[in-house]
Formats: sequence, structure tokens, C-alpha cells
Amino acid sequence: MKPMCYIHNFILNPLFNPSHIPEGIVPPPYYATGDPGSAPSTPEIKDETSIQAMRRSCKLARQILDKCGQLVRPGLTTDEIDKFVMEESFKAGCYPSPLNYRNFPKAVCTSVNNCVCHGVPDSRPLEDGDIINIDITVFKDGFHGDCSETYLVGIVDQSGVELLDISRQCLYTGIQQCGPGKPFSGIGKAVENLLYGTRFRVVPAFTGHGIGRYFHGPPDIYHCRNRYPGVMKPGMVFTVEPAISEGSDKIYILEDEWTAITTDGSRSAQFEHTILITETGVEILTVGPEQEKET
Repeated sequence: MKPMCYIHNFILNPLFNPSHIPEGIVPPPYYATGDPGSAPSTPEIKDETSIQAMRRSCKLARQILDKCGQLVRPGLTTDEIDKFVMEESFKAGCYPSPLNYRNFPKAVCTSVNNCVCHGVPDSRPLEDGDIINIDITVFKDGFHGDCSETYLVGIVDQSGVELLDISRQCLYTGIQQCGPGKPFSGIGKAVENLLYGTRFRVVPAFTGHGIGRYFHGPPDIYHCRNRYPGVMKPGMVFTVEPAISEGSDKIYILEDEWTAITTDGSRSAQFEHTILITETGVEILTVGPEQEKET
């Protein structure tokens, strides 16, 4: 397994100056201070106007993510992905939500190999055999849209291919448990049932989350067995994003205070959608042409 290269001397994206947001783009409140403020205390029921805005932001997030996926190749640096996301977001009239959220220094999270989540883009070129998760969130018309995917870099060993396959299955298994009146806890139970008897494990440290005008809020979506209370109701919007490891399910955070890696160096993969609970079931807001084939 290839370890990622940890580079800690990053600075706030040099392409970004909080006082120079392109004209016409309305950034989230935290863009200059890093403080997102408070989210709702309970899961929010969105009205039709908010849902339409969520559809727009989620569609843009998926479009930018798909473009990033087309770039992935050996020799590409995650800093180059970050620059691309910044440019594409501004071109689309939206703001890259991670940028300065709680002082995160870049426009996108890029998690390579044994980095489970929140990887900070750096100057390390991707190598043949790597896997990389790219996590895109954009802020458009007052609402965030969030999705991620893990990609193969060049030729990846069979174990890595299997890791991606089971991680994608975990995502859709979790989504299948969603709908009006269904318990939030059913998502984690179904994911762990799918993994039972395999060599793969859920990393419980990372959850899905409610999303809207706020980046993160209730409900918390656990992808492991849990007793999180409550049921889903029409108008709720949240992410499903199980992180799956081929080794340890334990993590630790590097000195950059963001990058989360597995304690044993094992690889992990993650796929994420933002979903809407409807009167009759669930709508995947971040679905694109390729994902439609899988649902």
C-alpha cells in the first residue's frame, strides 16, 4: 500500500483573497472569518423554494466533481485539483464551500490512499496505483451542495478496486434505507450488515450531516450501528457518505488539524451524495449521468 505524502507547510490558497471574490458571487458568511456560526438545533424541513435552491447547488457540485474525475492521472498534484476547483466554482457563479470553513486552507478536500477524510491539497504528484477521494461542496444562492467520489489513479491493484466497489455499494445500501418515516439509525445498520464477514470496516469517526444554508447540521448520519434518535421526514436534506477502510477503523489527525489517516496505514475510500426525503421516498440531489446508471 502506498502511504500519502504529508506536507504541512501549506498556506491559505494564494489564488484567494477574501476581499476579492469575483463580482456576482455571494459567499457564505464565514468566508472571511472562518466561523460558520450555529446550525439549526434540530433537522430542518425545507420548503419548496429552498429545495429548488438545493437542487441547483447540488447539480453544480456534481458537475465540478465529474470534471475533476476526468483530470485524475499519475503526475497530477492535488494542488492542481484545488486550483481547478477554485476556477470552476467561480466560473459557475458559486463559492467553494471548504475554503476558510473553520479555517480550512483550500477549496477542496483531497484524500489519498490511507487518508480517510479532510485531506489538504499539496504538491505531491499522484502516482500510478493511488486512490483519491475528491470531496466537492459549493455554495450557490445561499445553499450548499455536497458530494464526493473516490477515483483510481492509473492501474490499481485488485484489492484497491474491491475497496472502491464495496465503498460504492455501502453508499447506495445506506440510501436504500432512506425515506419518510424511516429511522436514521437504519442507515448504519444496513451498511454494517453489508460488510459483515468481509475484510472491510466502516470508519465510525465520520458521519453524514444535514445541509442547507449551513454546511453541517443535524441530523447526524452514522454509518455504523447506532442509536441516533428520530425518523426521516419529507423536506429533510442530508448527506450519506460512509468511509470504508480495508484495515483499521481507527484514525488520528495530523498536525495540520485536518488530515485524518488510518492508524495502520491501510487505504480507505468514500462516496457521498446529498439526498432529499420526499413524500414517497428519496431524491438524490447530486446524481449525474454516471450515477444514474447505478441507482
